[in-house]
Amino acid sequence: MTAHVDITASQEHELHSLQQLLQAHLEQLLPAGQPGDQVRAAMRAGALAPGKRIRPLLLLLAARDMGCKASQHGILDLACAVEMVHAASLILDDIPCMDNAQMRRGRPTVHREFGESVAILAAIALLSRAFEVIAIAPGLAALQKAEAIAELSSAVGLQGLVQGQFQDLQHGAQTRSAEAVALTNELKTSVLFRATLQMAAIAAEATPAMRQKLSYFAQDLGQAFQLLDDLADGSKHTGKDINQDQGKSTLVQMLGAEGAERRLRDHLRSADAHLACACHRGIATRQYMHALFNQQLAMFH
Repeated sequence: MTAHVDITASQEHELHSLQQLLQAHLEQLLPAGQPGDQVRAAMRAGALAPGKRIRPLLLLLAARDMGCKASQHGILDLACAVEMVHAASLILDDIPCMDNAQMRRGRPTVHREFGESVAILAAIALLSRAFEVIAIAPGLAALQKAEAIAELSSAVGLQGLVQGQFQDLQHGAQTRSAEAVALTNELKTSVLFRATLQMAAIAAEATPAMRQKLSYFAQDLGQAFQLLDDLADGSKHTGKDINQDQGKSTLVQMLGAEGAERRLRDHLRSADAHLACACHRGIATRQYMHALFNQQLAMFH
């Protein structure tokens, strides 16, 4: 995944169409409330704000590479549920007692716009709505829904996002080993990618071998994304606060920018190999990931 790979105009158009499809379905699943319904407005602000929609796009593309279409098997509902969980995690990460962020996706953070109490309630509501969406998704068998809920709920809890954020808050400012930082990064980022890909595999009725390769892919992908996020910390083009990592122990701080980028590219090569084995019937997911990382890494050169 280190070679420069461009997507064609038709593929770019298709990705844009999928993003529009996701946005329209999120709008449908999170309808506007009555005037004055601040919690619902905050939910929509967090989930519908313009973003890359990386996780739900990965779910749709991987499911298709394993033989499903976006219109089949409730896959669009699964993708939107993942985006709701991701949005909820960002709202909580940003509040003053956590990272105290002021900007997200080029806009004021949800707690700045609606207040901290409303932001917390909106995040909880988004989490509960995500699991409701999976539970009532059309075209999925009861066992598939149960497995998808188990995957996503595990990613949110003490085995995933909660533990990752706790470690970051408690130990981020301390001197840590590279292995300890990588573990925090896995919990903060890889685990939700793993749930995303496993949910695609569940809907596509993938084999255990394919699911294992997707798990390995997600682990490397999450590490690469966290390194990318850390490298971009000082950039003014991310739509987020700059220098949020100042005073924290990150792999960029330990290895330097060049060392961190080399490590990132190592993870990308490993991720690419695992994905090639898992989604051998299609290459849409691989092309998307190539293009996405090449675009982001080009900003550093």
